[in-house]
Amino acid sequence: MNSKDPRAERVRAAFRDRSLLHEESHAEAVHSVIADLDRGALRVASPAEGDGEGDWIVHDWIQEAVVLYFALAEMVEDVETTPPFHDKVPLKRDLKAAGVRVVPGGIVRYGAFLERGVVVMPGFVNIGARVGSGTMVDTWATVGSCAQIGRNVHLSGGVGIGGVLEPPGARPVIIEDDCFVGSRCIVVEGVRVRKGAVLGAGVVLTRSTPILDVRGETETVLKGTVPERAVVIPGTRKKEFPAGTYDLPCALIIGERTESTDSKTSLNETLRSFAL
Repeated sequence: MNSKDPRAERVRAAFRDRSLLHEESHAEAVHSVIADLDRGALRVASPAEGDGEGDWIVHDWIQEAVVLYFALAEMVEDVETTPPFHDKVPLKRDLKAAGVRVVPGGIVRYGAFLERGVVVMPGFVNIGARVGSGTMVDTWATVGSCAQIGRNVHLSGGVGIGGVLEPPGARPVIIEDDCFVGSRCIVVEGVRVRKGAVLGAGVVLTRSTPILDVRGETETVLKGTVPERAVVIPGTRKKEFPAGTYDLPCALIIGERTESTDSKTSLNETLRSFAL
C-alpha cells in the first residue's frame, strides 16, 4: 500500500498528465488498483505501524487512482438490476462469496471493500470505502468515498459519513473499531472517531467543530478527533458577532464508556446511563 508499489509512479504520472491514460501501462495500473480496493488488498488509509498515538497513513496515490478511474470508465446502463442504473461505477458483485449481507435497497459500489460479516441495510457505500467485519450500515446511512469504518461499528439510521477524493492525501473520515454512531449524525472533512467512542443522535462533526470535553472543572477544546471511548452529544456555545450573540453548534464529551459496556451490551445503554 506504500509508494514502493510499482503502480504508484504510473498512477502519479497519469494524475499529473491525463494524456498518459491512453497508454496501456498507466490505464492498467489504475484499473488494477481499483480491483485491489474492491477485494481488500489495498486501502486508501491504514493505521501507522508502531505509532504510539495510533495515527493513520493516507495513501495519496490510491486516492489519485480512484479519481483517474472516473476518467477511464465509460457510462454503462444496467436495467437488469433493481433499481436499474446508468453510471460509470458498477455495483459490487459476489456478495455471497464475500460473506456480507446487503438488504434490498442497499447499494455498494465496485471499489468498496466489505469484510465478512458486514450488514448493509438500505444504505449506501461508495467507491474506495472500507467497512470492517461485524459492522452494520443501517437504514439510509451513507459511507462516503474512501471513508474507513472499523469493525463492530454501528452506523445508525440516517448517519452521513463524508467522502473525500481531492486533494490527494486529504484524510478521509475514520471511524475506528467498536464505535456507535447515533441516528442522523454527520461526520465529515476527515474527522477521526477513535476506538469505542459513542456519538449520540444528531451530533455533527466537521474539521472545525469544537469538541468540548466538559467532564472536568474547565473545558478542554478538541477539533477533528474524538477520543477513545468518549460519550459525545450535541451542544451549543455562544459566540459574539457584530450583529449580536448567537448559539453555534458544538459537540460535548460528557462521559466515557465503562469497562462494563462490552460487546454483549447495547451501546444505546451507554447513553441511557447518562440519562440521555
